[in-house]
Amino acid sequence: MQNQTSPLILTFGVADPVGAVGVHADLAVFAALGCSGLAATTALLIGDSARVEDQQHVDPDWVADQARVVLEDVEVQAFKIGALDNMEHMSAIAEVVSDYPDAALILDPFGSQLPALGEEEDPEEHLTIVRQLLVPQATLLMLSYVELTHMAETWRDLGNGETMADDAQHLIDLGCEFVLVTGTPATAPGQRANTLYSAEGVLRHEPWQHLSGPFVGAGGTLSAAIAAYLARGASVVEAVELAEQYTYQALAHAQRYGMGRFVPNRFFKTN
Repeated sequence: MQNQTSPLILTFGVADPVGAVGVHADLAVFAALGCSGLAATTALLIGDSARVEDQQHVDPDWVADQARVVLEDVEVQAFKIGALDNMEHMSAIAEVVSDYPDAALILDPFGSQLPALGEEEDPEEHLTIVRQLLVPQATLLMLSYVELTHMAETWRDLGNGETMADDAQHLIDLGCEFVLVTGTPATAPGQRANTLYSAEGVLRHEPWQHLSGPFVGAGGTLSAAIAAYLARGASVVEAVELAEQYTYQALAHAQRYGMGRFVPNRFFKTN
């Protein structure tokens, strides 16, 4: 018998029956990278590796209570916040993590694995709440080039000539320490790039060879790996580099469970 020695990470996200996305996927990444994962579930999905058919949201108070009871018992080194499409969840989670400013916070708030926003959700208001409540608390915000463009529509006219760097700087000015934009343009054919920004500008622009897939859970694998490396004491630049290498290999060794998309093999190192 011994006390906990591996870093602890609390993740907020959906429960996916396939384990391709959400908290089950995050816990697999954490375990593969030498961390122990804890989870607060925001919704239950109905779906397979091809698509999500529906979801049942967890009551926001339950989401907050799941986290607070755990956090009263243990000290976590990092938080990861996954895809969110419920504004009350955003408010509840933002309030919880605000009480633990010393823990790294990886924010990956968008995801194609969730059903489209219902009529009761205003997409612009959804993006605004993410920007106002969660972005200022983030150690690192991860979003795709397309997602950054959509978020920028909530504060500027896209015809004014602002660049991706301008948009990233706006988010950093709100309080976010680092912004990682995935799927940015790369010069070589068949390549894409991830670009890491801080208040100092571009810290890293790393091209990588595009893998055809199709994949489900690729982005979540990357953000979970960043959280794991940060929890283990790496700097943000080091964590992003190591997480990109890990994710690329997880995709290169991906598995097809059935007739749907390829699922990243988070335990490829043990095969």
